[in-house]
Amino acid sequence: MPDFQEFNFTAALAKNIAAAGFKTPTPIQQAAIPIALTGRDILGLAQTGTGKTAAFVLPILQRLTSAEAPSRPARVRALVIAPTRELAEQINQVFTALGKQLNLRSTTIYGGASMNRQLGELRRGVDIVVACPGRLIDHLNQKTISLASVETLVLDEADQMFDMGFLPAIRKIVSHLKATRQTLLFSATMPEDIRKLASEILKDPAKVEMERGPVATISHALYPVAQELKTALLLRLLKDSGTAPILIFTKTKHKATRLADQVGKAGFSTASLQGNLSQNKRDSAMSGFKSGKFQVLVATDIAARGIDVQNISHIINYDIPATAETYIHRIGRTGRAQKSGEAYTLVTGEDKRLVRDIEKALGKSIEKRMLPDFDYKKGGATPVTIESQPAQKPRPAAQAENSRPKSTGKPRRKRFRGFGRP
Repeated sequence: MPDFQEFNFTAALAKNIAAAGFKTPTPIQQAAIPIALTGRDILGLAQTGTGKTAAFVLPILQRLTSAEAPSRPARVRALVIAPTRELAEQINQVFTALGKQLNLRSTTIYGGASMNRQLGELRRGVDIVVACPGRLIDHLNQKTISLASVETLVLDEADQMFDMGFLPAIRKIVSHLKATRQTLLFSATMPEDIRKLASEILKDPAKVEMERGPVATISHALYPVAQELKTALLLRLLKDSGTAPILIFTKTKHKATRLADQVGKAGFSTASLQGNLSQNKRDSAMSGFKSGKFQVLVATDIAARGIDVQNISHIINYDIPATAETYIHRIGRTGRAQKSGEAYTLVTGEDKRLVRDIEKALGKSIEKRMLPDFDYKKGGATPVTIESQPAQKPRPAAQAENSRPKSTGKPRRKRFRGFGRP
């Protein structure tokens, strides 16, 4: 069985890897790390929850610590671009955990946080910056950061950055970098615009592609219910779901706030996470959920790719997501690190087309469940029936290759757009 020793990391980095509890590389780590260590560009196709953060963090730390000791104040030598504040913080936490005692400094840059704090960090000198595009552009415009020394650029969750309208900002950021850098682009999907961006900024990339769809340790279930009974059914499911952390997704910011209040009044320790909150409140919700202060977190899709909590037992889609891809990202918050997880989706009669799309993406029908002692006709509600779909062929297995991806020539499907500038 492969382990991290085969990558020949420095002794200090190997010690940090062991202290973090990493034992066996995940498939994306096994495929990407050796290529990244050679300095070659990578086009990585992998969903959330596969361990891809460490797949680029470890080669970056190895590269920076293998060079001469950095002078102070340090220059920015590695830049990671992420679509949301939560994901930026998550990535920086991995740099911090794996970079202990390596004499390297990292920081985050994103909107909604103190500009003065960021300026102070940059003046003291940092080796690694994890940034959201909007605030990084602000720093570039004000000439408070220089990217001239960046050796490695990582674009994480590139398809979500496209959804959020950040491609022009990405191109502007890239224009500030030297041409001899290494670039690692990771995306869960590959719409035509991302293919075009990859062809612009990657040089002879190695393509590393993992199996699409959710991890095998996640169980799926649909709960058909009338719209007016969704909250009552949700509370019953929560009652039966134990005491482990539970993440609930809603369609809108206002619904996330309202539903969190209802769940809290039902006796569950609950917080909400949505784009209208201040950064301090978003940080408080996240830290409280991770620490166990809150058992239930009710969130919009701002959390679909930015939460890394290892012991989430259930993902509950109070509102079915707008695309099958978003479904994959949402449920990727459970079943992490090869642990089991449950994905429940409350569906109404209007959700049949979206159910078909999700089942097609999964390559199988999803079990439809009814609670035997729940009144589905309460208040005159009409019970909902969702028919099973024929099973589809599974997507191809994981693979790594050295050629550029070929365009399918198919028009890009319209997808759900993001929540504004982080």
